[in-house]
Amino acid sequence: MKNSTSTKQLLETYYHGFAKKEGWESVIADDFTFIGGNMTNPEPAVGKAAYIEVIKRFSRTFQSMRVKEMIIDGSNACVTGNYDFVFPNGAAINGDVAEIWKAKDGKLISLRIFFDTLTFDKNIPK
Repeated sequence: MKNSTSTKQLLETYYHGFAKKEGWESVIADDFTFIGGNMTNPEPAVGKAAYIEVIKRFSRTFQSMRVKEMIIDGSNACVTGNYDFVFPNGAAINGDVAEIWKAKDGKLISLRIFFDTLTFDKNIPK
C-alpha cells in the first residue's frame, strides 16, 4: 500500500502544478520517458529535459485542466485529464486525455498518453 500512497502523492503534486503550468517538474525523474501524440511513432522522448520541452509546446494549447479520474495500483496509475484547449486558429475545444503513469523510487518515471490526435492535427498550423 505504501507504493499507492507515494504514487498518489507524486501525481497530486504533478497535477496541482500542471494545472497552474508551474511547479510540476520536481516529481519527474531525470530518465523520464514519454510516449504520446503520434500513434505512428512509438519512440519515446527520453529524459526530463525532453519532456519539459514537450510540455512547453503542449501548454500553449490548453487554458485549464482538471483530473476527472485517477486509478492507482501500486506504482502504476491511469488518469483521465480533462482539458480546455484553445488552438492557434481560435477553435476552443474541451477534451479528455488518457494518461498512463509509472512511478519508481519517489519519482514519476514514465507517461504514455492517448487522445484525439485528428482534432489537434486539424487545428494546429503546419
